[in-house]
Formats: sequence, structure tokens, C-alpha cells
Amino acid sequence: MDFNDSPEEAAYRAQVQAWLKDNAPKKNAGGDPEGGDTMAASKAWQAKKAAAGYAQITWPKEWGGPGGTPIQQVIFNQEESKYPIPPNPFQIGLGMCVPTVMTFADEDTKKRFVGPALRGEEIWCQLFSEPAGGSDVAAARTRAVQATDGSGDWIIDGQKVWTTGAQFSNFGIVVTRTDPDAPKHKGLTMFWVDMSDPGIEVRPIHQMSGGSGFNEVFFTNVRVKDSQRLGAVNDGWKVSLVTLMNERLAVGGPTGAGWSQFLEAARGVAGLDGGPAIKDQALREKLADWYVQTEGLKHTRNRTITALSRGQTPGPESSIGKVVSALQMQDLANSAVEMMDQYGVINDEKLLPLKGAFHWSLMYAPGLRIAGGTDEILKNIIAERVLGLPGDIRVDKDVPFKDMPTGR
Repeated sequence: MDFNDSPEEAAYRAQVQAWLKDNAPKKNAGGDPEGGDTMAASKAWQAKKAAAGYAQITWPKEWGGPGGTPIQQVIFNQEESKYPIPPNPFQIGLGMCVPTVMTFADEDTKKRFVGPALRGEEIWCQLFSEPAGGSDVAAARTRAVQATDGSGDWIIDGQKVWTTGAQFSNFGIVVTRTDPDAPKHKGLTMFWVDMSDPGIEVRPIHQMSGGSGFNEVFFTNVRVKDSQRLGAVNDGWKVSLVTLMNERLAVGGPTGAGWSQFLEAARGVAGLDGGPAIKDQALREKLADWYVQTEGLKHTRNRTITALSRGQTPGPESSIGKVVSALQMQDLANSAVEMMDQYGVINDEKLLPLKGAFHWSLMYAPGLRIAGGTDEILKNIIAERVLGLPGDIRVDKDVPFKDMPTGR
């Protein structure tokens, strides 16, 4: 690995640093980012980045990007993370949905959607997971049937779940079952949908972390035109793979409190003997483990960055990051809450270290171990594609979907 910027990368980093210094949001006197309306602030920041060519650096100029390199995008992300930028509700749309539209939609559809999404004017969501099939995308039961009136339209009925950001999304991409007589991977078709359609109902799911980022989405007689189809009929699995490959790059690691924040808290919390908790040997051993894990993750990401810098395509090793970091986040947060003793059972930002970051991480981490591919799915990817182990035997490979057991 080469940890140093090339001369070209160093020049680009200096350019990015100068632009961010003049344009990035600043913290107010209270230490919080400027701006009260979070969504308005997010859209304003996205529009400013788009105007300067920093919204999607690798996108070609014809679609509003500068046609830059992946390593330039990495450099911008690194420098942007140093500022108190608003939340990014565009990550799924720009990282997963719109690239799928750009690959499979007709020219009119691309022209209609790519620019507004890039500028933050419209938000997209991904409608894949269902109650009977989460990480197994091909188990989708939401059905699309062609209308009988000769219009060529499709009627969609079914349910999706765990859809991030559906409550504020304008559009979405949905994978549907169009041929139940075909094996499950061969009878799927994908469409884009307008989330304001009266047949689409979004119900936010209240999470134990206190947030409601995930949603149930119900489709009832939702009529879509054939021009909203992405890819060929019954070829939706191929389209879905494009989305899922982009997901590995679009979904980042945990953002909760890490080992260094734990160290900070342990210095100010009393241990069992009345002294600082950091003096406890068992706690110090855990801290050492988390530090080693964090360094391993950092250098695994550095391998990906090095590949991008050399113009290479990163491999499936990126799956390692979420498997390790999500579990570490859960373990670290649990230990921190236990360490706080009586303060571990309350959740008050004014009283708790780091404004309750450990409490938030503890409640958020279990969902992170599911979102973007469960631990089990990612371990299979690592085993088969990194370690070269044989794949699981699929007894349902050639079975028509309608004949597959449902578990009842």
C-alpha cells in the first residue's frame, strides 16, 4: 500500500481543501452546525456541491459530474468529513438508485431524473426487502401484472419493509415478481415508481434507538407505465445486481462513538475500586482489541483506496468492513453503557458523556448488522469470493417460484 498522495492527488486535495474552507458549513457558538432546518440544509449543501462539480465526482460530464476518478471522490469525502456537514439523505439515491436508472432507463428518463437528483432537488429510495425475504432479494413476492386493457401498463401489489428514507423520498426503484412460473432469480422485473402515487402507503417504523429511518411500504393497485421498467421483463435480477454492487460502495461503516471516545469516557468514569475505570485491566484489554480492530479496518480501507488510486476495481474485501465494524460498534457501546453504571440506564444528552453517543450506538448497532446485507450474507461473500471456499448448495435453483415452500 502507498499511504502518500501522488503529485496529482496532492494537488487535487489542496484544491478541495481550499473550496471547503470557503464553502463548507461552520459550527455556531453552541458547537452545532449552522442552520435549523436539517433537510433544507442538506439540500442547500448538495446543490452547492453540484454547482462546483463535487456532488458525484466520478459521474461523466454529460450527467452533471466532472468525470473524475474514484480516488478523487475518496479525497473529497476525506476532507468533507472534517466539517460539520448536514445529514446526507441522497446517499442511497445517488449511490444506488440513480446509477441503476442511468444504466437501464431510456434517454428521456435519464434526462428527467439524473440532474434533479444530483442537485438534491429529488430524493430516491430502494424498495427491495420484504417480510418474507430480506437479504434474499430474489425471494420478492410483490407482484407486477400487465394490465388487461391493452395499454401496456403494469399493476403492482405487495409490501416492502426496511426501506430507508421512504418517508421523504420522491421516487424509488422497486423489484417485483412478474413470472411466478420461473425460478426465483428469473421471474423478476424492476420499475421506478413515484412515491406520491395514491396507491403507495409509507409507514415509518419506530426503532429502539428512537429514530424512524426505516419504513414499511405498501403497494395497492399501483399503475406504472411500461416506460418505467428498468431492464427487460423478467431480467430484474440482473438489474438488481447492478444496484447491489453499488450498495457495497454507497453504504459506509458505522458513525458512532469509537475506541478513542471510549478511552475519553473511561478516564472520567469511576471503576469498581473508586479509581478511574481506565485502570481496570479487563477494560484495558478490550480497549486494546478495539484499537487493533480499528487499525485493521483502516488499513483494509487503505487497500481499497490504493486500488482506486491505481485505477483498479476494488474487490469483495470491502464486505469485511461492515462485518467487523458493526459488531465492534455493538460490543463497544454495550461495554460503555455498562461502565457508566447508573448513568447507563438513562438517555439524556445533557448528563451523559459525548451527548449519549454510546446509548445511540447501542440501540442502532443491531439494525446496522442487518442493513445492507446481514452478517451471514457478508460472511458468505467473504468465504466464497475472498477465501475461495465452495458456495452453498442451492436446492431451489431450478424450482418454479410458485412451487417453493413458504414455511407454512
